[in-house]
Amino acid sequence: MKMNLPNTLTVIRILLIPVFIVLFFIDFNGHALAAALVYVVACFTDFFDGYLARKNNLVTNFGKFIDPIADKMIIACSLIAICITDPVVSPVHMYKIIISVCTMLIISRELMISVFRTVAADKGVVLAADMIGKFKTLVQMMALFALLPITDFIVWNELAGIVFFYGGFGLLLLATLLTVISGIHYIVKNKVVLED
Repeated sequence: MKMNLPNTLTVIRILLIPVFIVLFFIDFNGHALAAALVYVVACFTDFFDGYLARKNNLVTNFGKFIDPIADKMIIACSLIAICITDPVVSPVHMYKIIISVCTMLIISRELMISVFRTVAADKGVVLAADMIGKFKTLVQMMALFALLPITDFIVWNELAGIVFFYGGFGLLLLATLLTVISGIHYIVKNKVVLED
């Protein structure tokens, strides 16, 4: 199998996941922000590998297989990471419950759509991402970037930490709502896949 640039970027995104995990959990000054920056780099590779594959006609079966897996892995790891964060600006117990519910809904939706796409592929149906799904992904990325470094921001500048916390928290709630709506819309729009 010959690796092209888009596939290489996807593999790099997967290799960044253990780096993200190590940076997030090893306690040193700025570790959460460092992990958040790795997350941002992974998000950029997600954008560029798809763009380059389509622009240069480099779409491959390996890319179609590995790209969505890489996406789900970095999102799942980031969501789980913020689930265990203890921001001092909120009632921690309630925050963890809400964040955990959002995480469960988002991951469940991603698994459901992945299986749905597999069924569609078996039928020879190609399912394109819709605008709701793309907007959901953007909001989700912004939310995670705001929430991942909260513990560092609070220590460095309490006001900035509070702004990032409530901004990120609001964005994650919006992303969760969009996740549910886009999942339902995606299946309803392509319900022919489920017909015998």
